[in-house]
Amino acid sequence: MPKTLSPLELMTKLISFPTVSRDSNLPLIDWVEEYLNSHGITCHRFYDDKEGRIVEKAALFAHVGPQVEGGIVLSGHTDVVPVDGQPWVTDPWTVTEKDGKYFGRGTCDMKGFDAIAIWTLVEAHKRGVKRPLQIALSFDEEIGCTGAPPMIDRIMETLPKASMVIVGEPSMMQAVTGHKGGRGYLTHIKGFEVHSSILHTGVNAIMYGAKLIDWANDVNTANLAAEPTEIAAHFFPSCTTAHVGMIEGGTAHNITAKDCIFGMDFRVVPGEKPDDWRDRYLEKVREVEAMMQAVVPETRIDISEKFNVPPLMPEENGEAETLVRQITGDNASHKVSYGTEAGQFQERGYSAVICGPGDIAQAHQPNEFCTVEQFNAGHAFMEKLLERLA
Repeated sequence: MPKTLSPLELMTKLISFPTVSRDSNLPLIDWVEEYLNSHGITCHRFYDDKEGRIVEKAALFAHVGPQVEGGIVLSGHTDVVPVDGQPWVTDPWTVTEKDGKYFGRGTCDMKGFDAIAIWTLVEAHKRGVKRPLQIALSFDEEIGCTGAPPMIDRIMETLPKASMVIVGEPSMMQAVTGHKGGRGYLTHIKGFEVHSSILHTGVNAIMYGAKLIDWANDVNTANLAAEPTEIAAHFFPSCTTAHVGMIEGGTAHNITAKDCIFGMDFRVVPGEKPDDWRDRYLEKVREVEAMMQAVVPETRIDISEKFNVPPLMPEENGEAETLVRQITGDNASHKVSYGTEAGQFQERGYSAVICGPGDIAQAHQPNEFCTVEQFNAGHAFMEKLLERLA
């Protein structure tokens, strides 16, 4: 008989794989597939098919129970954010229990849930269930939820269509029924180099890029001051925001910068159209580009989409929300500003809800942790879910 690992043993194993988004997740996927196969569960893979990608990655999904539609999907991502430069006290790739907390990269976001989901799938297969249970483990969530859409499409082609999905992002085991959408645009300003003493004859890509960044500041100031809509009022902050988190460019302090590259990201509240924010940004880009080309005609600004994450819209009498509320007893309204793969499942016809152990405030932090209490609450939730499936 194959050994059945506990949720904690599973989390410990998953976290031992340093699946930072820039690296491959295949060692983790290989191990999970081997483990599930040892328990008689057939797994399916979807490999990263992005053009030009060198690092190999894969999603994994599986189905247990009767081969019928109407099942439940437990969805999680396998990638984590980097630990570079963070002052970790413990080894980030080893689960360390201390002061009622499990420390390690991914304990909160979100290998803790992944481990509990894997345990649940094995238990459902062993015990026998009348309603099917599926698991979906994606890649590249942390760089804009880019791995989930093709994975979901492949799941729908391969497995009986489930009716609902529980995305286990950290929510303190509360039913989160709405989140903002996200759009990200790689912005490359291509200027013209001259000596900085005659900067007016050149085009400084950084200084013109600053005009776009300042536009983002103005957008945030105006949006934060405006009266929120009824839907937006449920979020914090209660408006769409624009953000630039990374920037690079320039050669030397006395040369007008030839290049400036940054990402312009929008967190869009449900009820607003992400395309409208794209159009507003492109309008400003063309305005700044015209100013550049008035000085040097061959300069330009190139824009490419980095990610497109749809919002999770609150559902009226949603099946996923109803089930989670019945199990947790949580009847409060919860909305979040971060994006997840839940909206991507929802736009493909699944009822979707977010419910997972841990506090999002711990995600991406040095010394990331999930409390033992929260981890155990996630385990208890799955025990109740198994009773319903049976």
